Amino acid sequence: MTKTKFEKIRNWEYWPSSMFYVPNLPYAFYLAIRAKHPAFFSAANPAIKSSGNGTESKFHTIQLVPEKYRPKSILVKPNTDFNIVLKKLDSKKITFPLIAKPDIGFRGLLVEKINTKSDLKQYLINYPIDIIIQEFLTHDNECGVFYHRNPNNNKGYISSITLKKFLTVTGDGNSSLRELILNDERATIYIDLLEKIHSCKLDNIPESEKKIKLTVIGNHSKGTQFINGNHLISRKLEETFDSLSKSINGWYYGRVDLKYNDFKNLENGSDFKILEINGIIAEPTHIYDSKKFSYFQALKAIRTHWKSLFQIAVENHKNNQIPYKSTRKFILEMFELKNYISSIKKLQ
Repeated sequence: MTKTKFEKIRNWEYWPSSMFYVPNLPYAFYLAIRAKHPAFFSAANPAIKSSGNGTESKFHTIQLVPEKYRPKSILVKPNTDFNIVLKKLDSKKITFPLIAKPDIGFRGLLVEKINTKSDLKQYLINYPIDIIIQEFLTHDNECGVFYHRNPNNNKGYISSITLKKFLTVTGDGNSSLRELILNDERATIYIDLLEKIHSCKLDNIPESEKKIKLTVIGNHSKGTQFINGNHLISRKLEETFDSLSKSINGWYYGRVDLKYNDFKNLENGSDFKILEINGIIAEPTHIYDSKKFSYFQALKAIRTHWKSLFQIAVENHKNNQIPYKSTRKFILEMFELKNYISSIKKLQ
């Protein structure tokens, strides 16, 4: 067994998602029985298709966010003439480099930083699906904030803040980039991905003390480390998210992934951009800080969030007349999502 494989088995941070959800299924069934409907959670966020079960358009969802908080974006349909794409980018003043990603995405799948027109053209040829093209944000930091609000309350609360540490190595003046990656305990786990991203630079020898950011996508599958930031939860930050929730009529539960420079400014509601809003399938990703949480504490945190989801959805259904989605339709959507993800994985 290789060192990388051993590390993925030893450290539960790398375990498959089924290890976090299958043990919690009995609790999910219990909540469904209490709600008297298997798809009760579909009433939590009426502003988002199926409350954000993963089948929703990320482009249409981000449009719900006030303009000052969202990055400049366009949606490109399959086989759109490339000159039209360029005209749309120009009209939105989106320049290179930029970010391209599937409109319906999952765990960073096919999310890429694109540096040139030719690279973008090839990306769109390779992936003939609905694609979001988004301005590349240069903010220093990225985090995920999990917010909950009872639909009939003015104030909500934040249950999770995940700080994101991008995969980085530091040059020593002697080792090649490949050697630095292989000698880094975390980076070496993602060697296959990094060889693709840095294929032309692997033999370069970075200067001593020079820091090289290996990925710019804040997703665990891209090597980003999730760090528990719950000590940063404050009433002031919750007030900022109360205002955000109220500006989006029908969003009460989920994780907001965002970019910011200074946390104080974020806390005060300024100088940040929202990358996306994740609904009912969102995870409190601070639990993947395996240095501060045990596997069983992670399982408990998921159940705690599901309890809140139950309360919000039932409140919406009983007092705000938000219907639960047909169980059959909800299941069909999840099968469609599974097939869609399988199909785009084959495009890689």
